[in-house]
Amino acid sequence: MSAPRSDFLRILTERGFIHQCSDMEGLDEKARAGELVAYVGYDCTAPSLHVGHLLSIMMLHWLQKTGGKPITLMGGGTTRVGDPSGKDESRKLLTIEQIDANKEEIKKTFRRFVSFGDGAGDAVMVDNAEWLTKLNYIEFLRDVGRHFSVNRMLSFDSVKLRLEREHELSFLEFNYMILQAYDYVELARRYGCNLQMGGSDQWGNIVNGIDLGRRLGTHQLYALTCPLLTTASGAKMGKTASGAVWLNADMLSPWDYWQFWRNTEDGDVGRFMRLFTLLPMEEIARYEALAGAEINEAKKKLADEATALMHGREAAEQAAETARQTFEQGKTAASLPTVTIPSNLIEQGLSVLAAFGPDHAGLTGSMGEGRRQIKAGGLRVNDTVVTDERLSLTGADLRDGVVKLSFGKKRHVLLKPE
Repeated sequence: MSAPRSDFLRILTERGFIHQCSDMEGLDEKARAGELVAYVGYDCTAPSLHVGHLLSIMMLHWLQKTGGKPITLMGGGTTRVGDPSGKDESRKLLTIEQIDANKEEIKKTFRRFVSFGDGAGDAVMVDNAEWLTKLNYIEFLRDVGRHFSVNRMLSFDSVKLRLEREHELSFLEFNYMILQAYDYVELARRYGCNLQMGGSDQWGNIVNGIDLGRRLGTHQLYALTCPLLTTASGAKMGKTASGAVWLNADMLSPWDYWQFWRNTEDGDVGRFMRLFTLLPMEEIARYEALAGAEINEAKKKLADEATALMHGREAAEQAAETARQTFEQGKTAASLPTVTIPSNLIEQGLSVLAAFGPDHAGLTGSMGEGRRQIKAGGLRVNDTVVTDERLSLTGADLRDGVVKLSFGKKRHVLLKPE
C-alpha cells in the first residue's frame, strides 16, 4: 500500500515498529477515523516486565497519543496455563497468590507510558481471569473449540518448533492459543476492541482470534505485530550476562537500567532511539549522523531518554551524573548500587572472590569466574586492579564507609558494612 495516512501507522512505520499487519489499509482507515481500540496481553509470570516488552508498550503509547484507546490485558487466567511460544519446555506453573502479586507489581509499569481513566481515549486495564475462570469446559468445547483445526494449529511456529525439536508440548499449553483467541473475542464484545498487537511470535495466536471473531459474529478485527529485536551483532535484545533487564526499579536499579542503554552497540543507537524514546525523528537523525568517539554522546542521550521514560527525569539525571563522576572524575559516587554486608565480614577479612561473587556484590557469577577475571585484569577494588586472588578486604579498604568494587569499566557496586 501507499504511505499510511493515519498518524498512528505513520509513526509506527517510520519508527520501525511494524513487522506484520492483517489489513494495513483497513487498519489505516480505522485509525484515521479515531476508532481504534487496541490491546496487548501480558502474562504475570514475574513481578516485573522486562525490556523485551517495551516494544509493545510503546505501541500502546503511540496509539493513545494519536487518538486510540489502549487496553492492557493482564493474563491472570492464561498465566495459569502457560504460553508455548518460543519456549523449549513447559513453563513453571505459579500459584494464584503468586500470579496476583505479580499482576499488582506489573501494573505500576504501564502508568509511565499510558494514561488510565474513564474517558473515551483513556487506557483501561483488564484481567482475563474475569471470564476465563468462569468458563464451563463442555460448553466452551462445543461453542468455541469446534472452530479450531488441529491441523492448522500444528502449522504455527510456536508449536511446530517444539515438535521438530522433539520437546514435549502439553495439552495444557496447546489450549493456550484457544484461550488467547477467546480473549480477543471477549474484548471485542465488552470493550469494542478491534486490534490486537504483540510480538511477531504471537502472529498465529492473533490471527486465530480474528478467525474466531469472524465465526462468532464480532465486528472486523485486525492484527499488528512488531519484530522480535536482536542487536546489531545478532544477540537477543534485552539479555545481559547478569540476566533480564527488568523494568521495575526494585529488580533493576535506574543506574543499571541507564547503563544497559549506555552500552548499546554503535549500530543500534539510532534504531533504539526511534523505538524506545519519544525524541523527534529530526533530532534522532542528527544523533545518527555522529561518528567515531562522538557516538558516545548519542548513547548517553539514548540512556537519558529511555531511563527518564521508565523511571522519571530525576532518576535519569542522577544516573548520568553518577556515570560522569565515576568514569570522568574517578570518584566513588554515592548513588552507585550499594550492597550491605555484616560488618564482621570486613573485620574478619572478606575474600575478594567472595566479595565480587553472587552472595555479595553479584558482579561475578562464581569463584571460578572471579579467578578468570583477576587473571585478565578485569576486577578492581577502589579503582585499583586486583592481581592476587587470595586478597581479603578489611577495614583498611573502606573509603567513606564503603568499598568500591568494579568489573570492567562500567559495572560498579559499593559494599557497605553495617
